Amino acid sequence: MIDWLVTHEAQVRSGFFCSLLILFMLLEAKFPKRVRRHSRKSRWTANIGLVFVNSITIRLVMPLATIGVAQYAQAQGFGLFNMWQVHPLMVFVVSIIVFDCAIYWQHRLFHAIPILWKLHRVHHVDQDIDVTTGSRFHPIEICLSLLIKFALVLLIGPSMIAVMVFEIILNGMAMFNHANLFLSNRWDQRIRRLLVTPDMHRVHHSTIRSESDRNFGFNLSCWDRWFGSYQSQPSLGHDDMHIGVADFTDPKQTQRLGPMLWLPFSKPAHK
Repeated sequence: MIDWLVTHEAQVRSGFFCSLLILFMLLEAKFPKRVRRHSRKSRWTANIGLVFVNSITIRLVMPLATIGVAQYAQAQGFGLFNMWQVHPLMVFVVSIIVFDCAIYWQHRLFHAIPILWKLHRVHHVDQDIDVTTGSRFHPIEICLSLLIKFALVLLIGPSMIAVMVFEIILNGMAMFNHANLFLSNRWDQRIRRLLVTPDMHRVHHSTIRSESDRNFGFNLSCWDRWFGSYQSQPSLGHDDMHIGVADFTDPKQTQRLGPMLWLPFSKPAHK
């Protein structure tokens, strides 16, 4: 079973992505948290279009997936877990936790370094936030993120199945915590004890920079609590807060595929 999953990794990940995308779209329509300020048609066309651009870019520029690097590391004996005799279950659990912590710090890095922020703001200039925002990243940022994962794989030597499961979890959780989905305060507080919820992550998409520099986690909520970047709620409340980047407010620049790809090299457009 594991061998089949690894062999068909791309198809399995695509299947999970499409299934969860449709599921959260339906849940958002039935249980919305915020009133949308822009039409689904324009936003979804651009955001999902960017997913296809990223997929093509990765296949052309970096055809070796993270799971392929894990296979190489295993064959060559690279990485801590390939040097030591560790129970496979321990390798699996620790690998996922270490990767999740690394993604948290990678996210903070993309906010802290100006040139990286220019790439990452493609994600943040979305003026509504929903399930499609979870996949809205510039191709260069995606490639840099893959290089960081490659280095981490060579360092710790995770199993191929751990890498595959982490990628599926990361993708699924990104869609979940960006979803425009209503959760009662009771359930939100219960879930965020362990996982990042939509309300918790929405703070991170505030136009107020001191709030967008909070709540960097995608999966486990503990990293923000432990490393001092946690904020429980937006200062203006979820209904009245403004989403996006304060200087980038023209939908022609922020909600169209071509301008989105050029955004890291652009100045704010004037309406």
